[in-house]
Amino acid sequence: MGKVEGRLSWDERRNRLMNRWQAYRATHARPATGFVSQPEPRAIGTVARGRQLVAGNYLFAGSLVEAPDKAIWDLDMPSPRFEETLHQFRWLDDLAALGDGAARARAQDWTWGWIERYGRGAGPGWTPELTGRRLIGWINNAIFLLRGRDRAASEAFFSSLGAQTLFLGRRWQSAPEGLARFEALTGLIYAGLALTAMDAHVEPAIRALSRECESRIDSHGGLPTRNPEELLEVFTLLIWAAQAMLDSGRDPTPELEAAIIRIAPTLRALRHADGGLARFHGGGRGVQGRLDQALAAAGIRPEPHEGLAMGFARLAGGRTTVIVDAARPPSGTASVNGHASTLAFELTSGRRPLVVSCGPGATFGETWRRAARSTPSHSTLAIDGFSSSHLGVVGLSRGRSGEILYDLPKDVRAQPSTAPRATRLLVGHDGYVESHGLTHVRQLTLTRDGRELTGEDTLGALTETDRRTFDRRMTGSQLQGVAFSIRFHLHPDVDAALDMNGQAVSLALKSGELWVFRQAGASKLALEPSVYLDPSRLKPRATKQIVLSGRVLDSACQINWTLAKAQDTPQAIRDILRDDDDHLPYD
Repeated sequence: MGKVEGRLSWDERRNRLMNRWQAYRATHARPATGFVSQPEPRAIGTVARGRQLVAGNYLFAGSLVEAPDKAIWDLDMPSPRFEETLHQFRWLDDLAALGDGAARARAQDWTWGWIERYGRGAGPGWTPELTGRRLIGWINNAIFLLRGRDRAASEAFFSSLGAQTLFLGRRWQSAPEGLARFEALTGLIYAGLALTAMDAHVEPAIRALSRECESRIDSHGGLPTRNPEELLEVFTLLIWAAQAMLDSGRDPTPELEAAIIRIAPTLRALRHADGGLARFHGGGRGVQGRLDQALAAAGIRPEPHEGLAMGFARLAGGRTTVIVDAARPPSGTASVNGHASTLAFELTSGRRPLVVSCGPGATFGETWRRAARSTPSHSTLAIDGFSSSHLGVVGLSRGRSGEILYDLPKDVRAQPSTAPRATRLLVGHDGYVESHGLTHVRQLTLTRDGRELTGEDTLGALTETDRRTFDRRMTGSQLQGVAFSIRFHLHPDVDAALDMNGQAVSLALKSGELWVFRQAGASKLALEPSVYLDPSRLKPRATKQIVLSGRVLDSACQINWTLAKAQDTPQAIRDILRDDDDHLPYD
């Protein structure tokens, strides 16, 4: 099924009209005149991005616009997502991180340019979630912005802050559930605590945020979307809200504190050895340093995480981490950005990602977004031409439309276990039972020293009903069997080459480590092209994937494989930097 195209729905038009009307009302109300209190800046910007912005190179939402002589609001917007990102004002953190005179001049020109052009309710930035983010950015960076400005400019700044706060107080309920609503409510709390004459919004916003914490964050600290990066964003917003309350002499509510306590160990379990998050269900690695900063601010002592973390299993040994999608995919409206990634895994050795998912493709357009959500874009087994879940168009609440996952696996089971020399995970799903009568079972075993990961992937018909379904497939294929592929997508920094007359793949990391992949069974081993989708880059990065392909000719087929470290990082080399630590994100 394709993407919904065409004119806006009635609900979408109505929602936009209400936003525009309330924005107009808010801009004609009594403005704020200054700060009662001002939260300390908490967001992390990037100096490299700040330099690029000053140079007139604008990379947002996967599009690069080079316009050194144009103000940011005069750009020819390449996409609605690009324009919305501008209106969030997250780029203020990058300019503040750079912090020199040129950066401040750009920040001031673009902020007061927004006030002049859009400050009376015009433009696409008047949605609750964008307004919430913008308020946080302006308040966090107010000292940076106001330095050297005259009284008239300061009055315009505070007047706009007040208008946006009033708008948010009237429209936060229209923000979609999930991250967008957390953004709106945190921005409202921030502004209500910081600005004069806005304190009436604080208590209702705190109560609403507490309700969202109870309804959207489950008892194990997870979100319905199962998106690790989104969980980090929500966690960061909750930390900021709690700290703003403490700074103003208020205690965070029990619901807010409990949510923070639930989320912290889950995020730790979703972090690879290099500090990046597992990239599943539309999420990326996360802004470098944000997870560590948020966990430190939470002040919650690290403790071992028992069982699955938001549906993910974590195996760790030595310097190696393996994170596996070991639960049912998100469903309903929570699955709009979900992926058909059941039983996929990622592996990181020290500071070096080795086996990965292709990642989130939304910033590279609709074709990439759809492709990235399919099972073959993940490091798992897929029956050729099929995904373990499917995409379909559905109308969503509040006038939005999008593609949810449907025909999900009904039964996904995970059984972790430990032994003196290894940790093991046995996991399976029935996503191919209805179509082919086959259940996928995967067993992963990581040695305690992290030097070897062994895997067993099995496709089997487990019941008489399943065998009859499989037999029909065999008959339809003229007894040629059911074709499948097991994919292991590699990070672009991995140098991969076929070895041992095509019976193995050697994998050289830039740290000096050497890993070797081998397989045992009737499958064919190949090294094929792949892509690594990084939203901070202008285009997808070329990489490779190991592919084991075969056919199920009987009621069961098992493929065994190993991924073992053959050579360590030389002791004289301290592997403390990744290639992407200091790259310009516009490369």
